[in-house]
Parts: sequence; C-alpha cells; structure tokens
Amino acid sequence: MEKEKVIFFKLSNLSVLSKKTENTLIQESPYKDLLLEKKEILGVPVTAADMDQLHEGISYLIHSGRQGYVLSGNVHSINLARNIPWLMDFFKKADLVRIDGAGVVLGAKILGYTFPSRLTWADWGWPFAEFVTSKGYTLFLLGGPNYAAEKTAKIFQEKNPSIKIVGTHHGYFEKEGQENCTIIEQINKVSPDILVVGLGMPLQERWIDAHAYKIQAKVIITCGAAFEYLSGRKKRCPAWMGRAGLEWLYRLVQEPGRMFKRYVYGNTTFLLHVLMERLSHSRSNFDSGS
Repeated sequence: MEKEKVIFFKLSNLSVLSKKTENTLIQESPYKDLLLEKKEILGVPVTAADMDQLHEGISYLIHSGRQGYVLSGNVHSINLARNIPWLMDFFKKADLVRIDGAGVVLGAKILGYTFPSRLTWADWGWPFAEFVTSKGYTLFLLGGPNYAAEKTAKIFQEKNPSIKIVGTHHGYFEKEGQENCTIIEQINKVSPDILVVGLGMPLQERWIDAHAYKIQAKVIITCGAAFEYLSGRKKRCPAWMGRAGLEWLYRLVQEPGRMFKRYVYGNTTFLLHVLMERLSHSRSNFDSGS
C-alpha cells in the first residue's frame, strides 16, 4: 500500500491541510467543508470537480482574502504546458483547473482516475451567469474580437436582468505599454469580483501571469474563445456531437487549416503520452509487487 504524505497546501491566505498520494492532491478548506481533489494529467493538476463544486470553489476564492486563478484544463493546454516550462508552473500554482474537454476525461480514465463530465464554457456559460447573479458577484469580461464580450454581456443580462456586469473590453489591445495600462486601470476602477479573460492559449495565461499583481480582481478565470460562442459569433457543434465528445471534430471541419495541428497531431500526441504513463505506472506497480 502506498505511503501517504501529509503536506500544507495554500489555496488561500489560510494554510489548508492536504493529503497527497501519487499524482493526487486533496485540498481541504474551512469554507463550507469544501473538498477539492486534483489529479495530475501528464504533470498538469486538474481539479476533479463538477459544476456545483467549481462554483463553491470560486466562492471560496472570492472570500479567501487573496487573488485566485481558475484555468482551463484541456488537451491543448496540457500539451502546451508539457512544452512550455513557465506555463506548467502557472498551472501548478492555479487554485482550480476546470475539466475543459472530453479528451481530459478520457485521459483520466486511462490513468485510472474517476472524473466528472467535462465542463466547457459553451455548456457552463449560462449556469455560470446564473451563479454569479445569485451570489451578487460583479463581473468583467475581457477578450475576444470586437463586440464579442459586449454581446455576451448583453445576452447574460437578458437572461439574468440583475446580473452585475461592471465592464467589458475586446482582446485586441497591446499587452504591454500604455494601452495595456489603460485596460488594467479600467478594470481596477470597478474592482470586479471575477475577471474572465479570453485571449486564447497561451497568451491569456502569459498576460495573467505577468500582470495579475496589478489587477484588482478577486478571481481571474480563463475562457479562451468562449465569448465568440456565447455571443453567437461562432456556431457550436450539434448537441449529439458534444455528448459524444466530438466537438473537436466539428471545430476541425469548420477550421481545418487552423485546427489540424491542435486536434489531429495534438490529440494523438496526448493519448500516446497518457498510454505511456499508464504503462509506466503498471510496470512500476509490477516491479514493486503491488
């Protein structure tokens, strides 16, 4: 039987007692008996949380007294993190890493983990807006092409008239210099509880990592191209393809030139590395006699 290690994990400004076993980190917080479990997929810790647990985790971070990060854990982000050291470090210090795709769920299953269903922004956007509204949290949407964040905000408000959206801005701005400072000042004037950033990977993570210390937002959440889908600018795949975990195939057909490397090469590479890790664990267990 594997020996269990006890460590201290800082999810907030409070020290949180955690237990760690191989590739698994359980975070225990005093906030509403919150129990979050992270499992490493090719080195990236992904939070094994369903939507309700994710919402509870975000609430915890908002009340924690320090800035928190919620990142997107999908095949693309894991592949990038494996090859970009600063990005892997950023994922490791994130408070929550959402299950953002069927590929991650499949990878977890191959490695012997039990994960909840995927929670992409296309599915999560409307429940997220309802959650923010019910809690009275303030929200700032940053990213996407012109008017995508603004239109997303309007749709959120149509569905949730009392939602507190305190600002929006497109993602086509200089990420350094005066224009960047102006955007950060705009955010800081309203000090949102939640800042949602959609600049694409790994640009959004790099921007957050470089500038978060200057940003007065309690929680920063990445969303990739979510504003384009939530605003209706881009069409989402048919429901049956989403349920079958084939949204990647729909996007590949829609944008073959841009998505070929990400999905055909990227998905294949991811699965091969997951299978290699599984075989490595199996050999290790066999050699140890367990």
